[in-house]
Amino acid sequence: MVPSDAILDRLLTLHPKVIDLTLDRVERLLARLGHPERALPPVVHVAGTNGKGSTIAMIRAGLEAAGNRTHVYTSPHLARFHERIRVAGQLIDEPTLAALLEECERVNGTEPITFFEITTAAAFLAFARVPADWLLLEVGLGGRLDATNVIPDPALTVITPVSIDHQQYLGETLAEIAAEKAGILKPGVTCIVGLQPDEARAVIEARAAAVGAPLLIHGQDWMARAERGRLVYEDDAGLLDLDAPVLPGPHQIENAGAAIAALRRLGMDEAACAAAVARAEWPARMQRLRSGPLVEALPAGVELWLDGGHNASAGAAIAQTLDAMAAQGAHPVPVHLVVGMIDTKAAEDFLRPLAGRVGRVACVTIPATAAAIPADTLAARARAAGHDAVSAPSVEAALAHVLDGAEAPVRVLICGSLYLAGQVLAGNG
Repeated sequence: MVPSDAILDRLLTLHPKVIDLTLDRVERLLARLGHPERALPPVVHVAGTNGKGSTIAMIRAGLEAAGNRTHVYTSPHLARFHERIRVAGQLIDEPTLAALLEECERVNGTEPITFFEITTAAAFLAFARVPADWLLLEVGLGGRLDATNVIPDPALTVITPVSIDHQQYLGETLAEIAAEKAGILKPGVTCIVGLQPDEARAVIEARAAAVGAPLLIHGQDWMARAERGRLVYEDDAGLLDLDAPVLPGPHQIENAGAAIAALRRLGMDEAACAAAVARAEWPARMQRLRSGPLVEALPAGVELWLDGGHNASAGAAIAQTLDAMAAQGAHPVPVHLVVGMIDTKAAEDFLRPLAGRVGRVACVTIPATAAAIPADTLAARARAAGHDAVSAPSVEAALAHVLDGAEAPVRVLICGSLYLAGQVLAGNG
């Protein structure tokens, strides 16, 4: 059998990589495949700009703790494509993935289709053929015209915080982007709405009213807050006093709140909600690396952290997390950055919230990534955002630069791109 990596490479070559948001192509392929999207377990459909993956990870932890078999579809992957498709709790195995991809390629024939569309069809086939209690389905881009938005009647929808990102596809304003995210709302299907800017929330509320979708809105129908090192969640059903989320960062309080609201709506009990915040795993989101060549080469007393966030909201979330980490110790620990980004992201907007919170910044070109911002260009943008930044030829060289003469303890955060995070995890996960 042809390895899945070879098939995926072929799909990238044969089919258009340019994103053209429409449902026509994927609907045509799904019809030829016998409509697997109509044979799925109950679906929780999740859209938003930031926090989708973390929220899904917590919902999954809660559902599985309650004994539910759970399918999960997320994107992009970090190290291997298989990470995108979790079948009944387990990453899809290689023979199954290869066979599904070949089946979709054969059925599609020479018709135009994007990489995400054909791989989403393959995922739906996998999910339709293995029994499960739930499917957690993450939107790839936007919502209204995303390939995942062919599900006619999800059990629940979730919209995590909306911010500016992917303007070339979703619109230049927050209202336009929110309208695309709100495209997953369905008549009669409740939507959990995370913390939103006023402009975005107004658009979501208007869309919900137009289609008849009930909303459970952060700050109105449910609340989540940090209190004395714990998570306090409250809604009409009562108050939960839980451990703080295992996923680090103040922003995870809001993500945990949305996950708990979803779990409560799905009928899960307090034990499931507790497991959601205590057991969730989501790599490359303020993840401390503890093994691998990069870690082994570090001097004693140096911590290495990794985060794949890449837009302005992610930069602000990282800044808040660094502030919280600094407040936990008796003495502040200096933080330096190694940054790589792709050219569809506004580097200055990502880096500006971190100015004044970190010391040295070394910028790298993400290897083998056509859209990578050249290190020299990225360093110039970092300086424009208020950083003392230089370029470096590799992550290893960047680490050497930011640690030159530094006295332990010290933290180094590799950040700016899921592509970079995936490459780092592949060798140091």
